[in-house]
Amino acid sequence: MPLSASDDALAPLLDLARDLAERAGAIQRDRYETGLTIETKSASIDLVTEVDRACEALIVEGIQRARPDDAILAEEGHGEDRDAPFRWIIDPLDGTTNFAHGFPRFCVSIGIERRTGDGGFERAVGIVYDPLLDERFEAAKGDGAWLRDRRLTVSQEDEWGRALVATGFAYDVHRSDDDNLESFRNVVKSARGIRRDGSAALDLCYVAAGRVDAYWEQKLHPWDVAAGYLILEEAGGRVTDFAGGPADRSGREVASSNGKLHEALLERIVRPR
Repeated sequence: MPLSASDDALAPLLDLARDLAERAGAIQRDRYETGLTIETKSASIDLVTEVDRACEALIVEGIQRARPDDAILAEEGHGEDRDAPFRWIIDPLDGTTNFAHGFPRFCVSIGIERRTGDGGFERAVGIVYDPLLDERFEAAKGDGAWLRDRRLTVSQEDEWGRALVATGFAYDVHRSDDDNLESFRNVVKSARGIRRDGSAALDLCYVAAGRVDAYWEQKLHPWDVAAGYLILEEAGGRVTDFAGGPADRSGREVASSNGKLHEALLERIVRPR
């Protein structure tokens, strides 16, 4: 059976997030490999298209209509962070560069955080939808992680030399020496294989599904990781910063694994200071 949230407060959030993710994914599927208007943002490799904006508008309008008291943080311009019981963190099209080039590796990512008694937030719901493969990864706090009706568990690999590892590079890689190139060399020289596919949300879900054994990246954003963090944790995986401390919701440093290989991953991550 597909995931059904045991927490009554999360069940309607999960249903709404599923619906909005699949509707946004349908836009991406329809516009894939068609003529696009492509713009750049902070760097020449940081792209945005009208599809990003259309997907974000659909998701934001759907949330505001159904749940007007919730806060929203979204990549393409919605940054509400007011006092609210829940906060939606949205990447309407994770993997825009791939989408713009016709490379079939992109998704919709929707994470939902719940306000805690101390005024902070905890991860509550995560949905990542790959519209081309029609794969919907999802999790609700305490109820495991799922791919449609299959419960996800991380791999049991415990030998680094047999590990398949994923990574990515920040948008400022052309102009900043604070990068993960040395880490990339360390991993590619020691693990079985390395993949760089261009969607952080899907990379985290692939660790959750046991398709890759570990994934690391730096200089991400909350919308890149909010859903994937929960899905990975609910699948039994581990996510930290590069020092092994709690993962920062900002996405500044992301080290994730099946748990068994986490120390081996951290040993190979070198970040200039």
